[in-house]
Amino acid sequence: MNGQLHLISDGNFSKQHLNILMKIHSAIDYFHLREKKKSAGELIEIINVLEKGNIPLHKVIINDRIDISVMKKCAGVQLAYHSAPSTLVRKSFPEIMIGQSIHSLEEAKKANAKDIDFLVYGHIFESRSKVGKTPKGVYELKSIIDYISLPVIAIGGITPERAEAVINAGAEGIAVMSGVWQADDPVKAVRDYRKVLKEGIIER
Repeated sequence: MNGQLHLISDGNFSKQHLNILMKIHSAIDYFHLREKKKSAGELIEIINVLEKGNIPLHKVIINDRIDISVMKKCAGVQLAYHSAPSTLVRKSFPEIMIGQSIHSLEEAKKANAKDIDFLVYGHIFESRSKVGKTPKGVYELKSIIDYISLPVIAIGGITPERAEAVINAGAEGIAVMSGVWQADDPVKAVRDYRKVLKEGIIER
């Protein structure tokens, strides 16, 4: 998974998001459909639209909704604190990729199991989606990475300029939202992220 770029939807998926995805999907590793307020039917409709836009579903990870991920044959599911236990998901659906969102070392310890493929940890820096909340920082990120064996994808306020520090701390990749969706030029933003991920990695 080293050097991966994950793009997270921002809860307001629209035609504009689709247009951006159609331009950049070949340069990202995974797209996380994270639309908490949408119904199952609405999520399936979005996935159908992605398919029609020739966006490969083997790059799509669904937040929480294991059933939809399996039915639509997506890459996998991103579990949250309220989701079904990862052990049950793995036993029931051994073919799908399983990610787990964590926010502390204690959560990382509990999630450090063979039934999970990767962790998403943050927020690392100040973020537009986490206004007023203290960021975790690179030091805490490294503490978690050094303690556990699972790949960690860092999220939260990661600009191309900050990405190298995150990768050098040992993260297997980064996840971004506003850094792409709200960029003046999303294509250039993805290209800048990809450049750092490719050239800024220091072997551990």
